[in-house]
Amino acid sequence: MDSQTSVEPQSWQQGQFIEVPISDLSATGDGVGHWGPDRRVVFVPDTVPGDRISAKLAFVKPSYAHGVLVEVLEPSAHRTKPHCIVADKCGGCQWQFATYDYQRSAKRNQVIQALERIGKFSNPPVEEVLAAPSPFGYRNKSTYPLGFAIDKGQRKVQAGYYQKRSHRLINLNQCPVQDPRLNPILAFLKQEIQQQDWSIYNEQSHKGELRHLSLRVGRRTGEVLATLVARTGNNLAGIEEQAKHWMKAHPEIVGVCLNVNGDRTNRIFGTQTRRVAGQPFLHETFAGLTIQVHPNTFFQVYTEQAEALLQAILEHLNLQGCETVLDAYSGIGTLTLPIARVAKSCLGLEVQADAVEQAIQNARLNGITNAEFQVGTVEQSLIELELQPDVVLLDPPRKGCEAGVLQNLIERKIPRIVYVSCNAATLARDLQKLCQEGPYRLVRVKPADFFPQTAHVECAAFLECEAS
Repeated sequence: MDSQTSVEPQSWQQGQFIEVPISDLSATGDGVGHWGPDRRVVFVPDTVPGDRISAKLAFVKPSYAHGVLVEVLEPSAHRTKPHCIVADKCGGCQWQFATYDYQRSAKRNQVIQALERIGKFSNPPVEEVLAAPSPFGYRNKSTYPLGFAIDKGQRKVQAGYYQKRSHRLINLNQCPVQDPRLNPILAFLKQEIQQQDWSIYNEQSHKGELRHLSLRVGRRTGEVLATLVARTGNNLAGIEEQAKHWMKAHPEIVGVCLNVNGDRTNRIFGTQTRRVAGQPFLHETFAGLTIQVHPNTFFQVYTEQAEALLQAILEHLNLQGCETVLDAYSGIGTLTLPIARVAKSCLGLEVQADAVEQAIQNARLNGITNAEFQVGTVEQSLIELELQPDVVLLDPPRKGCEAGVLQNLIERKIPRIVYVSCNAATLARDLQKLCQEGPYRLVRVKPADFFPQTAHVECAAFLECEAS
């Protein structure tokens, strides 16, 4: 065929069965294949590069489609048997079908592709992914939507995760990726809720009371915090007595809390949380520090991996005790406080006032006096900041940094920046501005696997200012 001759597109339609080889993984964890002479893209969950599969097209556009796996015709060498019996249904994990070595390789490739395609970096200095000590049993927090089913005329309380691309609840009594100490507590509390005359929330009608059950565990302390999320918090008769009973039955439960979320939203927690019994937080040991973790505190779900990435950051910075460090998006101080132990001083900026209060309390708990915390948006705080730090640590939410934050850093010419990110796409976008519009050079990128069995990857990017 002449190179100028266009390839005749092959028709496809919803419900059609096709055979396709899988060659890649998407950023959301789906297998990616190409079908037909014009090589249109097909996304198929539960597949692994190297698979040859049969799929049913469920959603079709002219240039791409989403399919449902029908049969693995030829399995990939990277395919493995999932640990979970509902791995093909539950939306909590995407990659249990892939070997752990391949997951790490795919995550590194995900970061490289984002930096090349979005950040416009040529041969970005991305290192090997920091492997998890264990790819299972690692999550220190699990939050389950609650529902119910009618079985033989009786209401059965359910807790689990939503099926992929749906709001159909997959009922669980245990989960292979959460800390195994939470499994018996999950099963116990489901039975306890079952026995109460408490209504379960219905998101269609916006009626009913109980919405979520959240469990947190201190990986080092073993303390467990249980939190119920309710629509109003007013229709849970006897909850105080029940909470005390739960703590007596499971002494590792140090506190039971109630959060109220009356909004029609996918957001789990509302703004009001009260202690029902015990204490409103658990203690955890992190990087040698004692910290308090509350029900809606942001704290990395893989404690050991967060410590490992922190250690990589400290080794790279090699602080000598004379540096001033600014920690933007500082949260409860989990990065600020360990760094303060080896720096001259640290300043944390955080928009959430309750997180700042927790950070101050955590500093007091550990006798750290050279760390301060301020409430406010990072963008506005930087404008008002008179301090010229030696190092800036950025750890923004998934959406990345505001444009004003990046512009301020470019104008200030901070000598060194460490950018910690859970979203390779927004990381690449922000690094492009800092390095191509600003005076910074990308020295290295260290990915870390904080979320085994999922497509998510954490990164620490290290930048140096080249301006004189």
